[in-house]
Amino acid sequence: VQLVESGGGLVQTGGSLRLSCAASGFPFDDYTIGWFRQGPGKQREGVSCINKDDGSTSYADSVKGRATISRDKSNNMVYPQMNNLKPEDTAVNYCAASKANWTSIVILTYLLRRGGMDYWGKGTLVTVSS
Repeated sequence: VQLVESGGGLVQTGGSLRLSCAASGFPFDDYTIGWFRQGPGKQREGVSCINKDDGSTSYADSVKGRATISRDKSNNMVYPQMNNLKPEDTAVNYCAASKANWTSIVILTYLLRRGGMDYWGKGTLVTVSS
């Protein structure tokens, strides 16, 4: 089982970054995907999620209007994207998979706190310079 994030890097304030999350070794279509991040000295937080069945999405208030998440089932890929990046967006960004059928930042956060996501990637670092 693998979730591999890529696409992180250094970007200036106001810039955009599209990350990629490649899944393998499990039935990707059966899993809801969550996008998380952990900034320096901060707790890991849920950013967004995309439902396994209808592709519905949910976003944290801190990124609403700036972030999008999409998935390509034919290639087992998820694409988190953030626009208008700010220095406080500097973080390691993670993908994680859950077999449960849900689309809610509240549930995403609950599963994060309870260790309820089934698979995790190792993360990719996004650094936003001021």
